Amino acid sequence: MQLVTPWIRGREVGTSILSYGEVNEYILGRPDYGALHVWLLDVLNGMTVYFLTYQIMRRYADIRRLLRPTNGLIGDLDTLIAATALGNDLTVVTADGDFQRVPGLNVTLIPRSQLARRATR
Repeated sequence: MQLVTPWIRGREVGTSILSYGEVNEYILGRPDYGALHVWLLDVLNGMTVYFLTYQIMRRYADIRRLLRPTNGLIGDLDTLIAATALGNDLTVVTADGDFQRVPGLNVTLIPRSQLARRATR
């Protein structure tokens, strides 16, 4: 969270509604889910949330068709997140290297080891 807090405060960060779904699934089984969900909604309140559109869905199809012949497909949610970023001229900040396979996508890759260190502080 320390990594993105300055971006949130500066209103320089956004997220796909799909990322909300992924995080919500991750925290759903936790005993403190209620508090975590309130925190998640509070964090999202500080950023732009991007929803799926026909334009994003067309770009999703383009990405899938481009990656399929090379067996370089990435997950559907990641493909939709990439399509959202491309359609809105955004950079994906992630620890998931799969995004680097999407041509033309701006990706800032955060090493997982760096995330683990931050989480223990």
